[in-house]
Amino acid sequence: MEWSACLDEYEKLVIRMTTPRVVIDNAVCPTSTVVKVDSARKHGILLEAVQVLTDLNLSIKKAYISSDGRWFMDVFHVTDLNGNKLTDESVINYIEQSLGSFHYGQTNDFSGSTALELTGTDRVGLLSEVFAVLSDLQCSVADAKVWTHNGRIASLIHVTDSNSGAPIENVQLISLIEARLRNVLKGDNDIRSAKTSVSMAVTHTERRLHQMMFADRDYERKPILESVPTHSPVAVTVQNWLERGYSVVNVQAKDRTKLLFDVVCTLTDMGYIVFHATVNTIGDRGYMRQRVIQCLEAAVERRASEGVRLELSTPDRQGLLADVTRTFRENGLNVTRAEVSTMKETAQNVFYVTDVMGKSADGKIIESVREKIGLSCLRVKELPPLVYHKEGRERDEQAVGGVAGTVLLSLGSMVRKNLYNLGLIRSYS
Repeated sequence: MEWSACLDEYEKLVIRMTTPRVVIDNAVCPTSTVVKVDSARKHGILLEAVQVLTDLNLSIKKAYISSDGRWFMDVFHVTDLNGNKLTDESVINYIEQSLGSFHYGQTNDFSGSTALELTGTDRVGLLSEVFAVLSDLQCSVADAKVWTHNGRIASLIHVTDSNSGAPIENVQLISLIEARLRNVLKGDNDIRSAKTSVSMAVTHTERRLHQMMFADRDYERKPILESVPTHSPVAVTVQNWLERGYSVVNVQAKDRTKLLFDVVCTLTDMGYIVFHATVNTIGDRGYMRQRVIQCLEAAVERRASEGVRLELSTPDRQGLLADVTRTFRENGLNVTRAEVSTMKETAQNVFYVTDVMGKSADGKIIESVREKIGLSCLRVKELPPLVYHKEGRERDEQAVGGVAGTVLLSLGSMVRKNLYNLGLIRSYS
């Protein structure tokens, strides 16, 4: 009995140590909801926590993160995108359940579709050719995200059979889809770097796009078009504090949603950061430090929204995306980023477009395109303002030492025997 009782106590202790403890408090801070998470330390756990919050489109205004020994402790100050505290019980319950297990279901479930991964050299009209091929092969696009950066394109497209609505599993058809898309991506000058792959696995879309861009080494490439960027430059510095046994990474960038996710995701997938670092994780070698800087700059810039935001809402049909993107191409509009989704047979799509030189699109051309696609279906939206509120602005500016709308993330990779610590992170992402 005594041995059995010891085993029961041990099992309870293991459960307590491996099950995160989550507390959500609306009383501590007058301007934000405080989310506290205590959990056993493991590699990538910070990314999982941030991913839960950002997938809900929450704004992380401040975060204090630390790891002592084998225990991870963090505090997030969050609001909705309008700067309000969280009051929706369903959202609060979802956060508690998700952070309490770290085995949460993805906010977008694409288990009933086939995933197509595409990378290659970006060019005007490329997206219209991709969607034309899929339409011709009777593939319906259930969801898609497209990023472009430094003349490269990465896209994750979830498709189903347009006749049955089921995932595409026919081996011959999959091979045909891959071959035709590869030919489109190759064009005339991208014989080696164009890549296509098909997967049935469910993955986090935005993290996978970062991984695809990183594997494509977009951070080493130069833009093909000399566009005028609408976002501020990113400043990244790396300092090795050898006497303290850790490295500190500072990222200063224009504030926007999901900024913290992009930074933590990139560092985690590079094998750095928070919990498995050593004194020389980033290293004394200059090229390693420079690589970290390049990769973080690229991670922040990939999601930057170049061009005019166009929102399409219309009943879905076979070939819709091919027709819309062909109209863009025929009118000299280049798609720099796209988010495609279908909800209850309605297409809800967002496109960011520039002219063929990467500059701001002419307003008359935009209106002409709207007339051809449908004025009531295609709407022009201004670039979303920074999620930055006047209350507390001066206090926050002094805290980060920046200017209005600028955020400074300070990330430390720390290791000293059993003491792990990730310093202070301040963000509005």
